[in-house]
Amino acid sequence: MAVIAAFVLNAGLNFVLGIAIARMLGPADFGRFALATAGAVVLNTLLFEWLRLSATRFYSARVREAEPWIRQGLDRAYAVVALALFAAAALCAGLGLAVDPTPEGRLVMTAGTMVAAIGIGLFDYHAALARARFIGGAYLRLVVWKNALAFVLMAGTAWLFPQPVWVLIAGGMSQFLAVLPLRKILGDAPALPHGRGRETLRLFAVYGLPLIAANAVYQIMPFLNRSAIAGTAGFAEAGYFALAADLGSRAFSTLGAALDLLLFQIAVQAEEHHGREAAEAQVSRNIAVVVALLLPCAAGYWAVTPALQALIVPEAFRGPFADYTDLLIPGLFCLSIMNFALNPIFQIRRRTGPVVAAALLGLAVNGLGLLLLPRLMGPTGVAVAQTLGLVAAVVLLGARALSGRNRLRLPGRDLALTAGACFAMLLAVLPFRGLEPLLALPACIAAGVLVYGALVWFLDIAGLRSTVRERFPKRLPAVVR
Repeated sequence: MAVIAAFVLNAGLNFVLGIAIARMLGPADFGRFALATAGAVVLNTLLFEWLRLSATRFYSARVREAEPWIRQGLDRAYAVVALALFAAAALCAGLGLAVDPTPEGRLVMTAGTMVAAIGIGLFDYHAALARARFIGGAYLRLVVWKNALAFVLMAGTAWLFPQPVWVLIAGGMSQFLAVLPLRKILGDAPALPHGRGRETLRLFAVYGLPLIAANAVYQIMPFLNRSAIAGTAGFAEAGYFALAADLGSRAFSTLGAALDLLLFQIAVQAEEHHGREAAEAQVSRNIAVVVALLLPCAAGYWAVTPALQALIVPEAFRGPFADYTDLLIPGLFCLSIMNFALNPIFQIRRRTGPVVAAALLGLAVNGLGLLLLPRLMGPTGVAVAQTLGLVAAVVLLGARALSGRNRLRLPGRDLALTAGACFAMLLAVLPFRGLEPLLALPACIAAGVLVYGALVWFLDIAGLRSTVRERFPKRLPAVVR
């Protein structure tokens, strides 16, 4: 429960922080900041993601005691990569000050991007260690520290020094500083010499590199798309696109990641204690849970977008925000399904080639869309290209998971009930969507939660009612039949 609470807190504060930074920087500078942030995410994925993935797959409370060289290998690899990237950032900053000493200079922005990537990587790695050991309290404190520091440092920097590079550096520092108060709780005792360093790194690389390739492609897509808009329509238009994409992706990825980080660790434990078949059966059950919570999230986010735009989005971004959001939602939903429902199948099997193939197909479709659609639709064609790429990727990955000798058995009943319940929810919400924003937002949320929640409870969709009753056995009455 602490992990879920941490993700809810993280989502809310990130949402508010994104709005605040957009308001203080304005569309053009927010476009520059968003483009650099996307670059930092790509760098983090390429350089550090293999360590986070390896921590969630190979590190646990048992491994901490029985195989201490696993953690030692993770720590050493992170230190080497981080120091190399910091040296590159220092070199870029020095050259930037000599060649183009302005906050918008490319070399200076590149240096800030690298610093932000180091902070993101450090935080994600330690968060993965906490989740792998199921110490939810430490994870919650880590998230609280990160969000508190990010709000103070990033919002304060945007207010005092409204330049994208300084906000980037403040973001990286907030994630770095958040780890310091918990370094003892998340630390391990020094491991004795064991001579398994190369073997351990090879294990991490073989497991993580295909997943890194896929994740990097999915992070390169928004980077390319933002660059395409900035190059053809200006940084202000890139800012409109980025705000819609960032807020939408947080709405999906925050909930999906919270579920995945709990459910995937349960699947890993099932494999440790009961074998591969038990792990795959758990993954199948996990798919039902992920879809049962993400599909209504997508439908509900679409329903409240006009109200959110009127009440929360800075005035300079209104209009384009809703247009881009409507076009991006299907693709963001597909990306979440891939990351949190389909990818774990191949992670458990340690056969991650299909994940890479799906990502490359998505990138190819996205690239083809960038060549054709902006000429026909203007800047919104970029959003359509991104969505089409993600839809193509999820179709290929789903086909690979559900075909062949080892095809996964889908929980058909739960998926059908989820779709029906979401349709009923939309029918209940639509009459309130056109109200005044102050009334529409709470009315849509209340109607959606009431209708969908009631159907989930009485039909026990994805076993969610049973799970809640197991967690709170003395507080919840039995359902009258």
